[in-house]
Amino acid sequence: MVSESLISPETIQAYRETEFRVDSDTPLTLRIAEPNDGLFGLFKAYRSDTCAFVTACNPLGQLLGESENAQLQDQLAHELRFRSLSFIPGEGKHPVGDWPGEPSFLIFGLSLEAARSLGKRFEQNAIVWCGPDAIPQLVLLR
Repeated sequence: MVSESLISPETIQAYRETEFRVDSDTPLTLRIAEPNDGLFGLFKAYRSDTCAFVTACNPLGQLLGESENAQLQDQLAHELRFRSLSFIPGEGKHPVGDWPGEPSFLIFGLSLEAARSLGKRFEQNAIVWCGPDAIPQLVLLR
C-alpha cells in the first residue's frame, strides 16, 4: 500500500513518528502501532470500541495559515455535531519536526470506512484509526 501511495515515503515516515495528543480528563498520547491502554477507558466512557484521530488542517499536506485552518476545523466540528458523534479535541505534532501542530479531534464510533470517508471529505493525506484492540493504525488516503 505504501508503494502505491501518492504521499512521499518521507511524509509517511513523519506521520508514523507523529504524536497524536488527546485532551481528555486524563490526557494521553497515541503513537502508531503502539497499544494504548488509556483508550480502553475512553472506549468505555464513550460506549464505543473504535475511534479515529482526524484533522481538517492543511488539506493535501499544503501548509495553510492559522485562520484558514481554524475555519476548516470549525467545519469539521460542525459536521461531527451534525452527525451526533462524540469527540475530544487533540493535536497531532511531530516530536522534533518543524511542521506546526495540527488541531484535531478523536472521534468515537466511526467504522474504518466511515473514518476514511471523513478524512477524504476534508482532503487529508491520512488519518489514524483504532479498533477494539486500541492499537492506532496509520490509514493512508491517497
